[in-house]
Amino acid sequence: MEAIKPLAKATARTGADAGLGGFGALFDLKAAGFLDPILVSTTDGVGTKLKIAIETGRHDTIGIDLVAMCVNDLIVQGAEPLLFLDYFASGKLNVEMARQVVAGIAEGCMQAGCALVGGETAEMPGMYAGGDYDLAGFAVGAAERGRLLPRDVAAGDIILGLAASGVHSNGYSLVRKIVAQEKLVWDRPAPFDSARTLGDVLLTPTRIYVKALLPAIKEGAVKALAHITGGGLVENIPRVLPNDLGVRLDAQSWPVLPVFTWLSRAGNIDANEMARTFNCGVGMIVVAAPEQAATAEKIIVQAGEKVFRIGAVEKTVSGARVILENMDKVWPC
Repeated sequence: MEAIKPLAKATARTGADAGLGGFGALFDLKAAGFLDPILVSTTDGVGTKLKIAIETGRHDTIGIDLVAMCVNDLIVQGAEPLLFLDYFASGKLNVEMARQVVAGIAEGCMQAGCALVGGETAEMPGMYAGGDYDLAGFAVGAAERGRLLPRDVAAGDIILGLAASGVHSNGYSLVRKIVAQEKLVWDRPAPFDSARTLGDVLLTPTRIYVKALLPAIKEGAVKALAHITGGGLVENIPRVLPNDLGVRLDAQSWPVLPVFTWLSRAGNIDANEMARTFNCGVGMIVVAAPEQAATAEKIIVQAGEKVFRIGAVEKTVSGARVILENMDKVWPC
């Protein structure tokens, strides 16, 4: 507790003082500037990406992934992340390892603008072997009643794709299987990037898009957002569309990260399965009206994100909700 108190304190924001040690945490929505707020809550983990952190002994970034998986799900509803709690469980508590994990969580909270207000550290002998541990995160955000997303998505709307930092936090059971199959080790250069170790590349934290998207939402330039997590492009985009609408995307309209080309080749994964499993280089989808797309793009780019115009919304005809064109020209399998 003493080791992580300074980390939590560094995430303090208006409405929360980020103090630890009580039985619960308070948040003052009025102090945070909300008039008629709707609360939005999310929970998530980081999956088997944890195994790579454990096997490499690198615990300082996995907490960023944990926060990202929760707060990116808040922002797609138009909600500003306010507070975050974590759950850390291990067989035997290693204080320094836990401090590194929480340092990553605090960094993620600062990137998202939310306060780390508490959590649970559980020591469970017999439940976890060796240096294994598990993580879960819980986030609460708020949106003014009139700014909730999605809203008014229509045929002809423009689809913007925000660049991913890497594989993010989904598909790692398959990633680890391919690494084992290729007999690769974490501390050697990646087969697709000789300047970085494989472990470094695969532990690249999930991108947190909150601070780039909030101004575009407040400007009224965004109709819908989709966080590309498990299920990839194919299954996540339809979650924010009316039932009679789908999207047509051009797979050549954004750069493919080398890690995905390698995964496709080494795992003999065809293009359709890649799009159903991974983010394929697009971590967040933005839906904007044609007359607002340039405004949304400008705001997001000014915040430091890479943005690509990758397609449009259309009426569904064949039943397919996500049509990916030119996939055979991009993916090797």
